[in-house]
Amino acid sequence: DQRHRRLGARPRDELPHQAADAGAEVNEAMYALNFYSPIVAEQLRSGRKTATIRLGNKASKYRKGMIVQVLVGARFSPRDRVFDAVIDKVEVKTLGELSPREIEHDNPEIRRTEDMASFLSQLYNRDVTPDHTVTVIRFSQIKS
Repeated sequence: DQRHRRLGARPRDELPHQAADAGAEVNEAMYALNFYSPIVAEQLRSGRKTATIRLGNKASKYRKGMIVQVLVGARFSPRDRVFDAVIDKVEVKTLGELSPREIEHDNPEIRRTEDMASFLSQLYNRDVTPDHTVTVIRFSQIKS
């Protein structure tokens, strides 16, 4: 329980235990950063993508020091595990407050706020402006 608190887990984040006859018991919460585009997988593997910018305040879900699985795959489909990572930093700010460097860590092809707003608008299928709140999640791959 103390380990879960240190990693930022809350009771609602924990997975239910499996039935005794279902095999090994699940005793830790699993966390993931999901990416839908296969293009992102190569950016992740090469180390060009070291952050993700998510719409809204995700600070209660992701915390510094958490271990997550980085996954790639289409929504509602099987995902491929790219690597495990540790979350280095979580910052909540408006899209307009992002630096070109922060944007580049998320998408190496983009540096301007306007381009990031357009990218997020397509990703979330809604209008995104520089006034919207975003969460910047920086992460580092854990090498085996």
